[in-house]
Amino acid sequence: MPEPQREFDLVLYGATGFVGTLTAQYLARAGGAARIALAGRNEDRLRAVRDALGPPAESWAILHADASEPASLTEMAERTRVVVSTVGPYTRYGLPLVAACAEAGTDYADLTGEAMFVRASIDGYHKQAVDTGARIVHACGFDSIPSDLSVYALHRQVVADGAGQMLDTDFVLRRFRGGMSGGTIASGMEMMHTASSDPEARRLVSDPYTFSADPAAEPQLGAQPDFPWRRGGEIAPELAGIWTGGFFMAPYNTRVVRRSNELLGWAYGRRFRYSEQMSLGSSKLASAAAALVTVGSKAAVAMGNRYFRLLPRRWVERLAPKPGTGPSESLRETGFYQAQTYTITTTGARYRASLSQQGDPGYKATAVLLGESALALALDRDRLSPLTGVLTPAAAMGDALLERFPAAEVMLEVSRLG
Repeated sequence: MPEPQREFDLVLYGATGFVGTLTAQYLARAGGAARIALAGRNEDRLRAVRDALGPPAESWAILHADASEPASLTEMAERTRVVVSTVGPYTRYGLPLVAACAEAGTDYADLTGEAMFVRASIDGYHKQAVDTGARIVHACGFDSIPSDLSVYALHRQVVADGAGQMLDTDFVLRRFRGGMSGGTIASGMEMMHTASSDPEARRLVSDPYTFSADPAAEPQLGAQPDFPWRRGGEIAPELAGIWTGGFFMAPYNTRVVRRSNELLGWAYGRRFRYSEQMSLGSSKLASAAAALVTVGSKAAVAMGNRYFRLLPRRWVERLAPKPGTGPSESLRETGFYQAQTYTITTTGARYRASLSQQGDPGYKATAVLLGESALALALDRDRLSPLTGVLTPAAAMGDALLERFPAAEVMLEVSRLG
């Protein structure tokens, strides 16, 4: 399909929000000559954001776009190659923009961690996006690029070495420092409200292949628990002596990675089994902590999905951080995360992907990951996957993103262990 001629390379929708502003700041530093516009409901606030960015952004256009005005979303989508959205909760505000981009053949990226929004996007717009050549790419922040791209990088090395296909693969969050944004809390509440009132949504959320286009075609691998409680040595000899427990984003990230495997024609393997956990140390209390974290995570998800509707929504919203809020600059700068992903292949080879990034995972690091995703979609067209439709980061732009990581100070190294 011929490349459409567009006025802009990318439009950042929601630039006045907390993470939206951080993403705008990153694009002003890293965007080079990209033709960029800022979009949202309040044009005066958008101009204030642009003016604060200094000379790199002085030529950026300001566009009016509002989720309650579908025509404004259509016009925005038709003017650009890529729309990047930080406007959540996505279940509440996201689908009209996905629809506009799918119809216009415009690539799209967001930060959603809302499983039912992604499922609705697949069901409603995957086929149309395939037909128009649009790439609809969800989960382009800390959820779920570290997970998705670590596994993709392992896959590339396994293929390069002729080491067969991947079997048991485990993401372990080793260390991190950071907070949770008001937008993330709002998205979580939206997801729990949906699941608590809809039995089909609860069933889909518990399915290990929530995002699969054809669940019957997926590998039948038995139980794949979202919150495993394991000794580190059960994952890899290098982790002997530590305990791991449930990672709170595992129920979402694991589905994203499994959809990547499906979209890539099960390139990781038909016996590829994936889980996520977090390191809880090696002290005498670590085992108990791992158990408490794992059991507590399971209980919180189960009870939240079933009973969240019984809580008056206004009570929860008053207690939670407000969307658009976040930590100070010093706290954002001192945040970080370090993760390791281990795999074993059908030939018995073992590999580890080590990934680290400076900056609060939910804020500064996420803004970098989203900004690089936007630039990859907009500028690296010749290195993108030929796939179109509702995609994952790895399936849409795996090679392009991996090439961008070093300059963005996202450190990813793959090692063969045996």
